[in-house]
Amino acid sequence: QVQLVESGGGQVQPGGSLRLSCAASASGMVLSIKAMAWYRQAPGKERELVASIIRGTTNYQDSVKDRFTISRDNAKNIVHLQMNSLKAEDTAVYFCNVELWTVRGDVNSYWGQGTQVTVSS
Repeated sequence: QVQLVESGGGQVQPGGSLRLSCAASASGMVLSIKAMAWYRQAPGKERELVASIIRGTTNYQDSVKDRFTISRDNAKNIVHLQMNSLKAEDTAVYFCNVELWTVRGDVNSYWGQGTQVTVSS
């Protein structure tokens, strides 16, 4: 049973910062992680990829480049998303996503429950 626990969401004023964290675990088992990522979904919009990290390589949606930073604590299976200079349009539910390699060599994808980020004055 894989669990993703997200934290760090909340309400901030435009220009403020938040740091999201997501910890992946599976009853003490060692996880073979292919990728970790953050997605977000605003009301009336499709879920979109915000940032991902794969073997140390990071990728960002254009709208968050130079403002957000994704990082990973490999030992603890935690992915962070540092969000700076937040804008109203960043308001959304942010979801953690983890892709895990299976013993058979396949990839399974898991989602967190989502954490609300609200940017308003």
